[in-house]
Amino acid sequence: MIGSVARPPLPLGWCCPSAAVEHTSAPPGRSSLRCFPLASATLVWFNFFPHPPPLPSFGRFPSRPPARRAASAGAQRGAMPPGPPLLRALLLLLLLLLLHFLGAPARGAVYTNHFLVELHGGGPAEAERVAAEHGFVGVRKLPFLESGYFFYYNGLPKARRRRSLQHKLRLEKDSRVRKAVQQEGFIRRKRGYRDINDIDINMNDPLFTKQWYLINTGQADGTPGLDLNVAEAWELGYTGKGVTIGIMDDGIDYLHPDLASNYNAKASYDFSSNDPYPYPRYTDDWFNSHGTRCAGEVSAAANNNICGVGVAYNSKVAGIRMLDQPFMTDIIEASSISHMPQVIDIYSASWGPTDNGKTVDGPRELTLQAMADGVNKGRGGKGSIYVWASGDGGSYDDCNCDGYASSMWTISINSAINDGRTALYDESCSSTLASTFSNGRKRNPEAGVATTDLYGNCTLRHSGTSAAAPEAAGVFALALEANLHLTWRDMQHLTVLTSKRNQLHDEVHRWRRNGVGLEFNHLFGYGVLDAGAMVKMAKDWKTVPERFHCVGGSIQEPEKIPPSGKLFLTLTTNACEGKENFVRYLEHVQAVITVNSTRRGDLNINMTSPMGTKSILLSRRPRDDDSKVGFDKWPFMTTHTWGEDPRGTWALEMGFVGSQPQQGVLKEWTLMLHGTQSAPYIDQIVKDYQSKLAMSKKEELEEELDEAVERSLKSILSKN
Repeated sequence: MIGSVARPPLPLGWCCPSAAVEHTSAPPGRSSLRCFPLASATLVWFNFFPHPPPLPSFGRFPSRPPARRAASAGAQRGAMPPGPPLLRALLLLLLLLLLHFLGAPARGAVYTNHFLVELHGGGPAEAERVAAEHGFVGVRKLPFLESGYFFYYNGLPKARRRRSLQHKLRLEKDSRVRKAVQQEGFIRRKRGYRDINDIDINMNDPLFTKQWYLINTGQADGTPGLDLNVAEAWELGYTGKGVTIGIMDDGIDYLHPDLASNYNAKASYDFSSNDPYPYPRYTDDWFNSHGTRCAGEVSAAANNNICGVGVAYNSKVAGIRMLDQPFMTDIIEASSISHMPQVIDIYSASWGPTDNGKTVDGPRELTLQAMADGVNKGRGGKGSIYVWASGDGGSYDDCNCDGYASSMWTISINSAINDGRTALYDESCSSTLASTFSNGRKRNPEAGVATTDLYGNCTLRHSGTSAAAPEAAGVFALALEANLHLTWRDMQHLTVLTSKRNQLHDEVHRWRRNGVGLEFNHLFGYGVLDAGAMVKMAKDWKTVPERFHCVGGSIQEPEKIPPSGKLFLTLTTNACEGKENFVRYLEHVQAVITVNSTRRGDLNINMTSPMGTKSILLSRRPRDDDSKVGFDKWPFMTTHTWGEDPRGTWALEMGFVGSQPQQGVLKEWTLMLHGTQSAPYIDQIVKDYQSKLAMSKKEELEEELDEAVERSLKSILSKN
């Protein structure tokens, strides 16, 4: 018997579902949102047996590694059923024909024992009854879906190559169930998990003097003064008190004596094992130390003679264990990113799609919906703050191919080493907002990041952009203590205005100024975070004006990319001037692009704003050999035009960079503009007249005056 099951749309470009949109504080009747449709693709799945032999369940102690399990599952899937020779021949012929016309999948999908179940109504009690009647052992309400629940079932293998149709069909036949979706498994990798030996390279806490990224006096061959300037924030009395940071990772050693006093048990949860105890699973190589190390960077206690000091050493830390299972699912990511958003202020993520230089991936439907819910409703409507490590793919990768790091809703953080250079593993992209620190390039044993480690230990060997993101979360916690009314967008504005070039430098990407004078770098963003400057500005900060979204224009006609030379296209926009969603002062800009080529990794895409700022949307990725998928409605994002006037002509430049000639077709370029109508800094209090805020406010006042004069002249001329 042959059956075919339509696989859900492949995430060739990530999108937001109908409910997952970014809302603003627009008045009733005004819409301010944007959604990107997914491209659809369907794979045919052949089931020769209605009930395959069960695979061993994976849990906290899997019986064998996921790679071996996947290999054996694939071998079972390839077996032919017994039967008459003629029948077998016909089946084989049909299979070959379908594969020829539809294309074989690159690899089989993996299905888990997680189900998304939406009910018609009834509440949590009804959901528990439905789950029990259908044999599910656990159920949890999804806060980002009105009638959505997470069902999990221990009787099913946790990773298999075919859907469990009988469970899905039984649920769908239940009159109380609106929808049931078995979750696919996919891969997410920890960032920065590496041995420092593989890298070229006054408090009483014993490691405090080695935490050069907090106070750099030149220790570990570093550059004096190149640090986060936390000392100034601490002297002002800001230590993160009253702020909770959620570490979304492989768990936290909450019994660690340097973390226990700051551990927020009520805000913690283990989504990998579905219990409230996110303790790391034991492995001989201490692989699951990642989350504990990140937690120590943020919230390690001060003056207790143990390890070092956290950036926000009086903050609370919550453990969200969600990164310790063979396969990630959309429902685990969404549940983690939306866990207790009225208690957790900042979510720190040091993971993402595989940094192998050939992956293009991002959040799936539920995670996007949860993230949108977070920025709209988290922290009492001020918005959850998501901090993301930009990635460890080095010069072989581009973080604009990572839909988490390149999201407008996250603050993407890159890293610098202790002498101001870029780390060898740093990815560059136009969506990076700022940087913190990771480790030294020299083999100095004290050049790593000092922090807590498993089982009450300490380490000097934390590194990567994994180390950079929690440092940023700690700085943001200091700013929130200074002003709890900051919104998620306020935090991004403060990051742009207070980050410093300091002594950061890169041999490839030079520092440049955008159209309003803000200095940026393609690798470091707007510079290294400055905790002292941020808390001082945050204290008097006034919430920025309402945010609007405008489709600046779109080119839908196919355009060939020449094998040599460049394809140049232009779009002229008025940024929706005269409409309710007019955007005058830019925050984020997205170029939504659909393009196919004979080699995706050789594509290079640049976009230039009307004020002359050139953003590198995509750099060459030499390991990416894709010639089929390309980019499908992929939203390349830039922050480099922050504060600019988007009205005028935008230019897109696309070509190939490589030794062999390639061919390609651009099928769509849509320009999305996000920002404010009124000047965001004109009402801010300026105390440092040499600051970027002072410069930006002066620029805004001059522009407002020029535009007022122009309007007056037009009015006079029209009357005459």
